[in-house]
Formats: sequence, C-alpha cells, structure tokens
Amino acid sequence: MSKKKLKRKKERKTKRGLIKGIVHIFENNPSKTYNYKQISKELGVKEISGKKLVTQSLYTLKDEGFLEEVYLGKFKMVPTTRFITGKVDLALSGNAYIVSDDIKEDIFVNHVNLKRALHGDTVKVELYARKKKGRPEGKVIDIIERKRQSFVGIVEIRGNISFLVIEGKQMPYDLYIPKEKLNGAKNGEKAIGRITDWPERARNPFGEITDVLGVPGENDTEMHAILAEFDLPYTFPKEVDKESEKISDVITEEEISERRDLRDITTFTIDPHDAKDFDDAISIKQINENEWEIGIHIADVTHYVKPDTILEEEAYNRATSVYLVDRVVPMLPERLSNGICSLRPDEEKLCFSAIFNLDVKGNVKSEWFGRTVIKSDKRFTYEEAQNILDNKEGLLYNELNLLNTMAKCIRKERFRGGAIGFDRVETKFDIDKDGKPLRVYFKNHGDTNRLIEEFMLLANRHVAAFIGKKRKDGIKPKTFVYRIHDKPNQEKFESFTSFIKRFGYNVSPSTSGVSSSINSLLEEVKGKKEQNLIETLAVRTMAKAEYSTKNIGHYGLNFEFYTHFTSPIRRYPDMMVHRLLDMYLNKAKSQDATTYEKMCQHSVDMEKRAADAERTSIKYKAVEFMMDKVGEDFTGIISGVTEWGIYVELTDTLIEGMISIHELKDDYYIFDEENYMILGRHTNRKFQLGDTLNVRVISANLAKKQLDFELAD
Repeated sequence: MSKKKLKRKKERKTKRGLIKGIVHIFENNPSKTYNYKQISKELGVKEISGKKLVTQSLYTLKDEGFLEEVYLGKFKMVPTTRFITGKVDLALSGNAYIVSDDIKEDIFVNHVNLKRALHGDTVKVELYARKKKGRPEGKVIDIIERKRQSFVGIVEIRGNISFLVIEGKQMPYDLYIPKEKLNGAKNGEKAIGRITDWPERARNPFGEITDVLGVPGENDTEMHAILAEFDLPYTFPKEVDKESEKISDVITEEEISERRDLRDITTFTIDPHDAKDFDDAISIKQINENEWEIGIHIADVTHYVKPDTILEEEAYNRATSVYLVDRVVPMLPERLSNGICSLRPDEEKLCFSAIFNLDVKGNVKSEWFGRTVIKSDKRFTYEEAQNILDNKEGLLYNELNLLNTMAKCIRKERFRGGAIGFDRVETKFDIDKDGKPLRVYFKNHGDTNRLIEEFMLLANRHVAAFIGKKRKDGIKPKTFVYRIHDKPNQEKFESFTSFIKRFGYNVSPSTSGVSSSINSLLEEVKGKKEQNLIETLAVRTMAKAEYSTKNIGHYGLNFEFYTHFTSPIRRYPDMMVHRLLDMYLNKAKSQDATTYEKMCQHSVDMEKRAADAERTSIKYKAVEFMMDKVGEDFTGIISGVTEWGIYVELTDTLIEGMISIHELKDDYYIFDEENYMILGRHTNRKFQLGDTLNVRVISANLAKKQLDFELAD
C-alpha cells in the first residue's frame, strides 16, 4: 500500500476516534457550547494537524444534524427530544415557523398541522425525523398560550349571519358573530372582536364585538384600529381617571422640608414645540470660577403613583406612552402626565434629581441623588433655545451657552471612547384638524437637542453606576434595572460590510474597532443619496436595546453602566429605577432580581408593540399622503429586495412603496438573497439594493396601508 493511502487510512481512523470522543463530550454536556480549541484541550490534542481534524469532525457532526453552529466556530448539541416549545411566526402562505430557544433553527409547520395555532401563540411541537441537511419540520400538538384573543376587522352582516372580517395577514380566520353579540355594531363598521369559543368541528372561531371603532377611513377610527391591532389601549378605564382626580396637587410645607429645596436656582425646560408633558428640567448655579452645579430634575412620578393601586397597575400594564403620527396615548392619565407631574414654568414641582458639580469641560467633580422641589423659570422649545444660541443673545443666553459648551465636550469624549453616532433623519407629517397629512418634512437635530440628550445620558449613566459599580467596602451591587445593548451580530455585520463595498465604502474594524469604523462611515455618507439606506442597514446590524437586571453594558453608547432614569411620565422602567434608587438611598436590602427581570421583559414587549404601532401609523399617513399622487413619477432608491418584489424609498419624502415581481414583465426574475438583488434569467437585468430607479405610483391602498409602484422608464 502506498504511503499516501496509508496516511489517508490513518487520518480516517483518527477522525473516527475523534468523532466518538466529541460525541461523548457533547452528550455529557448537552447545554454547553464548545469551539475546536476547547474540544482539542478536552481530548488532549495538541498538534496543528490534530486540531484541523477536530475542526473537520465538528463540521461533519453538524452536517449529520448532531451539532448546530450557534455562532461562528461555536457548536452545541442539537436536542434529542422529539418535543420543543416555541412561538408561532405565521407566514403569508398560511404555513408557519416555530421560533424556539430549544433549537437554533426555526421549525417549519405546514398549515394543516398548525392545530389552529395563530401568530404569536406559544405552542408545543412534535419534531419529525430530520432529513440529512434538511430543515427541521414538525406539527403542533398543543397550544400552551394564546398570544391574543381580540382582533380588528370590518363587520359584515348577511341576513342572520354576521362575521368580523379580520384585517391583517396573520389571522387567517374571520370571527363568526352571533346576532345577539354584535353589541350595536352595524354593517361596514370597523370594530374589535374577541374569540369566545372555537368548537372542534367549526372552521371559524365564535366571537363577540367588544368595541365599535367607527366608519373605516375616518382618522380616529383608523388610529384606534392601529392601537387595537397591537393590543394597545386608547382610553383609560373610568376608575383609573377617577383615581387620578383624587390626587392632590398641593405641595405641603412638611413635604418640602423633607426634600432639597432648589426653587431659587435658575431652572428651565427644553422640549418639542408640541410637547404637553415636561418630565425633565435643568438647573445651573455657579459654585466658583471653575465649577458649576448642574441639576437634572425629573418629575417625581412615584410620589403620586403608589404600589398596589389601580394607577400603578395601569402604568405597569401600559409600560410606555405610545406616539402615533397625530397623537400621544399616555402611560398615565392626563391629570398626572400633563398636569401634576409636568414640570411647567412658574409652578412648584416635586422631582427626583441627579445633581453634579462640573467644570467647563463637563468633567464630574461630585454627584448627589435624591428628592427635591423645584420651580422652572422658563419653558423653551428646541427652536427657541436654538435661536438664542445662534443669535448669541436672549433670555438665559449665558446659561444656555455654557451648558452647550459642556455638552459638546461630554459628547466629544463619549465618541472618543467608542460611542456610535446614529443621527438618522426622522420623517414627520404636517396634518390638519381632521388628521389629513398636508406635507412631509424632516426633523433636524440641532445643538439644543444634543444639549438635552447629553445631560440626560449623564444622569442615566451615573445613576446606573452608583448602584451597579462594585464598592471598595466589598458590598455587592444590588438588583437594578439597566438599559442594555449587546454587541453587533458578527454575521450581519460581515454581510453589511460586503454590501457597502459596491458603493465604494469600507469599514475596517480590525484596525479601528467596529464603533469607530461605523462612525467614520456614517460621517462619510452624510448628504449622499444612499445615506438613509446605509444608515438603516447599519442599524439593522445592531442588537436591540432592552431592559434587564443583568447588566452587560450599552455597546452603542459605550457605557459600562446605563439605565433609564429621566422619563418616568412616559416609561414604566424609569419608575422602577426611581423606586429602587430611593430604596437603596435609604439603606434597603437588595430586591428580588427574578421579580424585576419579569417586569423588565414585560416592558421590552410593550416597548416593541408601541414602536410597531408608531411605524404602522406613519405607514398609514404615508399612503394617505400619496393617494392624490397616483399616476405621478418619482425618483427613489431600492431599499429592500425580496422574492415577491422590490421596495423603493422615494428620495424626496423617504416614503416607501413596492414594485411587485409580477409588474416586471420583460423577463423571469430570480431572487439572489446573498447579493440583495433580483436577476433576469434571460436578460441578466438586475435590480439591486441601493440602485436608483424612476417609479410611477399605480395605487395607494389605505385599508392595506400599501403603496404600489411600477417602473416609470
């Protein structure tokens, strides 16, 4: 036998032995992840050639379905159990994917095997035997928890039979409504229905109308429908409003005596021109030639909203205010949010404050946290404060200018440390009294926006560090609520860097770090036609910021400790932070982490729902704005490519619509996911992410919130 054959035979024998050893390691540690170095160490493999065989063996076991690669080079054993629990992600086809923490890949479930599970439901799934290199498949055997029971739709009454025809693509059944459960709803009205029963042999669930929203197309009807679609409230229960009316707005001398009195210090607020709730104010007082006392004062909501009350329960359930295009749906009743708690000028207000002694460069010399009483001297809009800075004169110019100087120094230092500067353009609508959009404009952030931002970040950062940092006396950090942000997904980031090269851009994290390279890119694309596209894609590479008691720092801001302390009128986590900080300032023991983690996860869920509702309201108004522009031509950039069409973002308004694949009649097009494009099979004509196109508006469907384009050339 030749030496080569002997060598290959020896390698095969060695590899078989390695595979047995690797299988043994993973079977004894089914929840652990390993890379080739850790496996080599466990098996005592030291030679480079042996380590290469370990790597090959790991990928062989992956191909055979024994291992999964949880991220690049890290492997975990695929669960051997036939059952997993996960959430239903319903596709347009009616089939579904089950997203589970028990297995890396999503499990495909054909619509006939869903057992009436709906989008978002938590289900138990039985896995089928896996085909080699095939995707995992299974069937639903039990619905553990319904995501929702209520749905928005249009009432259809046909003689003695009534249905609620559900809107949205992720509820494939209409509700059958018995006549006695219409609750006054008329044919053609938009309403909310609730599932009451789903008999085994019935195709459609039975339900009842719980609220009539009104005539489709009317602004209030549609905005309330958007809120209901995401299971968000649009009114306060009567008992909650009644409870808020009982709260006294009188501040007693006894209460003032227990707080730090700051009523004589220059204090002001800076907010958007249409803001009604002012939950933060800034004060400034000179200590000496080189030092100033800067106070960040936050409405003391938890003084008024007490635990175990219906106000507290309502605030927790909502978890956040919701900002639609034409309205704010507050977390707290208006008597509190716009009245008692709002830091309005010339009114004494109770606050929870973070007070710092700073030099002119914004360096912190000392800090203090506690309850205060303040009196704001002036309410500025961002535009008013910016005009004063630009003109170098006006009320409180010296104070504003000094704070602006400090803020710029703090910001510069933050970016030098590795913070990422996403400063994306916001699309806004001017709307009339009936909610009709009149024009689209872009919201710009000036120095005064950044001034407020930096001082709020300063307070949030130092409050978190005050609780979270390890003490010199050895006392462990206590349970706290952090705002955390993980590092970017490596795979997404590599895909992003590959894509932007076609525009002539490059990021080199190996030499400057990911954050610095992204900042350089964001600076480079400013003012370019592809700016919004590249910024959007860069944001998508980032992890989502969340609330948690488990601190991992905030990657985007480059803070080791960060929380949300500054907006308790509109965010429930800030109320949690205020309560915990007050407890610990008063020497309380550490609170139960499990309880607070559960509250954090609820807040994350509600924050996502609110963001989805906000985006949907913007989409609705965008389609409404374009309704009288059907037939007109516009220039845009391809902002998304899918197997069913091309998404195009109009250059002038950043409004997005879609060219259906069926509108491209000159060829048969193939979707190339890896290169973000569709390619003509015969003509080789390609449409790729970032390409400029001339498009014509062919329809604006308000009911579907959908804008359809065709090629204009």
